[in-house]
Amino acid sequence: MIVHPPRHLVWSTDTVNLSDPFQKRWLLRQTLLHGRTDDISVLRLTDIKAELGQLGLPKEIESLWRRYLEYLNVKNH
Repeated sequence: MIVHPPRHLVWSTDTVNLSDPFQKRWLLRQTLLHGRTDDISVLRLTDIKAELGQLGLPKEIESLWRRYLEYLNVKNH
């Protein structure tokens, strides 16, 4: 699936192919680093959880997401 991400997330290309795992991971990283609330709200938590350790996020941001996902896991059980 081809998407046209907003310029504040992706400034080097007009399209991202979400069928390509590298591009999908790259857009996920860009969104977690530079996304606004409306950008982040459309992400699937399952995608974040599956890819979090491979995104190379700054430790503070990765830690925040790990704690949030753990909170959701505890809350839903």
